[in-house]
Order: sequence, then structure tokens, then C-alpha cells
Amino acid sequence: MSTLETNAIGKYSGNNVSVDDALNLKSYDTAGRDALTSVAGDTIYNSDDNKVQYYNGTSWVNTGADETAVTLDFLVIGGGAGGGNRSGGGGGAGGYRNSYASETSGRGSATETDLTLNKNTAYTCTVGGGGSGGAAASGVNNDGTAGGNSVLGSVTSIGGGLGGAGATVGGTGGSGGGSGHAQSGSGGTGTSAQGYDGGAGAGGFSGAGAGGGAGSAGANASGNNGGNGGNGLASSITGSSVTRAGGGGGGARTDSGGASGTGGTGGGGNSNPSGGSTGTINTGSGGGGGGMDSGGAAGGSGGSGIIIVRHATADCSVLLSAGLSSTTATDGSDTVVTITAGTGTLRLI
Repeated sequence: MSTLETNAIGKYSGNNVSVDDALNLKSYDTAGRDALTSVAGDTIYNSDDNKVQYYNGTSWVNTGADETAVTLDFLVIGGGAGGGNRSGGGGGAGGYRNSYASETSGRGSATETDLTLNKNTAYTCTVGGGGSGGAAASGVNNDGTAGGNSVLGSVTSIGGGLGGAGATVGGTGGSGGGSGHAQSGSGGTGTSAQGYDGGAGAGGFSGAGAGGGAGSAGANASGNNGGNGGNGLASSITGSSVTRAGGGGGGARTDSGGASGTGGTGGGGNSNPSGGSTGTINTGSGGGGGGMDSGGAAGGSGGSGIIIVRHATADCSVLLSAGLSSTTATDGSDTVVTITAGTGTLRLI
């Protein structure tokens, strides 16, 4: 039986209770708090932050904290996928979601609604990593791997679909991956409002399909030539126009590997032998497919994703937890925070 130990608790009218000594709440560090199965109204003392905090049904909030809402522009791009080996398909670009100005999101979709966040509330923040390319192997087909999802609060951009090898269909993702040389049916499927589909291989021992990009689909292979990667999209959220999220080019058998899509990724390898080129870091671009040679050239790795937030400098400051890498700059009256790697939380103060 549980024992309630009291020190002169007195009952007044109604449900009011008085405690003669200080009330000591249960203490947790942040990791222990986050491991709780919490419901709205739960209250604890955070020994890391030295704050009394309550759970509002979504996240933990400091008591007495200013929960004023702030509107942010965002660009969230998932990690690009790796390309397949041995005339393998190009990796698909990571999903592309954008709320800045009148710029579009992926797959020809409209600009998204700005993100509204409360001050002094922790929001999940994860930058998706790039997928690895299929390993070089003689006579063995190795697919690439999918890119990781990038997450900012309620916004998730899906990692790119893997580049297939042999008869593997390109993977489903933010943008679809290109299919291997022996798969002539179709490429991988992209995600609505994030990215386009990948291309198909030419069938038999031939060229492979390209990965889709945020701005256009990956091309099908043509004979022994790999398809060209789908184009990315440009954004000026940082104050300068930068193109990101291009698809990886398809690998070739004997002729030319496919060119990369615009947005910082490498093209497919050829038969000289050549491995697929690597997608550029923090663009979410897909890696190129490897060429068909006696050693089965490797596919290129995908580029990691990125998260960029932009807000009026006077409205708030952005506080990131340990585990996240970032840079901060100003553009006119706005502050731009570019988050380049890691997993943690974002808080406005």
C-alpha cells in the first residue's frame, strides 16, 4: 500500500489545499522527461533547464513562458538517395517543401503556408542524411539506399527513392529513384508536392534510368546510355538564388552515363569504368548510377538534406539544441538560420 506522507496539509473551502512546507515536484533531466508517456497537464521540474515545465498535449513548455506565436518561412529538403551499381539507376532527390515568397514546392506544387510556431516550445528538427551508393561488385547487382527524411515540427520532407540495380525498380521517395538497366517498365514514384518520378532502364544489359528531381522527372535510358537526372528547383530564401534537389543520372553500359539534374548532383558512370558521382552535400540531390564494367562500378552517394528558416529579426531568436549544426545570417530586416546536419530541437525565444 502506498503511503502519503504529509506535513500539515490543511483543507479550506471547496477544493483548496494548503501545504505548510515547499512543494517538491518530481525532477527529471530532459532525456528522462522525453521518455515519459505524457498527457496534457503533466507537470515536472526539469533539472537540465532548471525550470518547472508542463505538457500541453504536444510538447513541454516552461511555466509562465511566453507562448506568443511567430510565423516563419521555411525550406525543408530531404536527403538524396544513392545510385545503383553496374549500370544502375540514379538516386532520387529528397522531397522539397518551400513556403518562401511565391516560390514553388516540388512536383510543380504551390508555395506552402508559412509555419507558425509558439515561443519557448521545443520542436523536432532533423536533417536527413544522403543514402549510400550501391557497392562495386563483379557480376553482383547492388541497389543504392534511400535518403533520410528531414523534419521541422509538422513539416516532413521525405528522403529520395533509391537507385535500382539490375532489374530493381527505382525506390519510392520524395523524388523517385531511377530503375536498373534490366527494368524497362517504370522508375520509382515521387511524392505529391515534393518531387517527380524516376526513369526506367532500357531492358537487358543496357543503360539505366535517372532519379527524379524536385523540378522534373528523371529520364528513361536510351539504348546503352543512361537517362539524365531530373532538374532541381531554385530558392532565394537565403537572399541568393541556389538550385537544389536534382536527380542522379543513370549509369551506362558502353556509351555515356546520364547527366545530373541541375541542383548539385553527379551524373551516371560509364563503362570505362566509372563509379557514379556523389550528390552535393546539403542539396538533397541524388547520386549517379555506376557504370557497367568487369568490376561492377559503384553508385554515387546522395547529398544530405537541409533545413532553412527565415523570420523577422525583431520577432524572435532561434535556439537550437546540441546535436544540430547551423549557420546564421541576416538579409535586410530578416534573420536566416541554415541547419546543415543533425537531430535535435528548435525553440524560438
